[in-house]
Amino acid sequence: MYTVIKRMEISASHRLSLSYPSKCENLHGHNWIITVYCQARTLNADGMVVDFTLIKEKIKKALDHQNLNDILPFNPTAENIAKWVCDQIPTCVRVEVQESESNRAIYEKD
Repeated sequence: MYTVIKRMEISASHRLSLSYPSKCENLHGHNWIITVYCQARTLNADGMVVDFTLIKEKIKKALDHQNLNDILPFNPTAENIAKWVCDQIPTCVRVEVQESESNRAIYEKD
């Protein structure tokens, strides 16, 4: 099994819609660190699992310097963002979304 890992940082704002009072209901921003793990049993014709540039173009280009509430069709929690990122890359099996030094969410495909 081949595995490639792409780590990128984006700056983006969001506000959460929650079932309890929270300061996160107010618009605020993070310097998010997104780590994408892709796997394949065989390499493509170029000898890759997936091109690192493709991952960057699909994810960073879509999310960087954006208000995530304006571009994502769900409550932009770190957990939901992790799943969305994973769904964008066919060979992706795991995504880590870190919104601060102490807060990280992970999504893994079954």
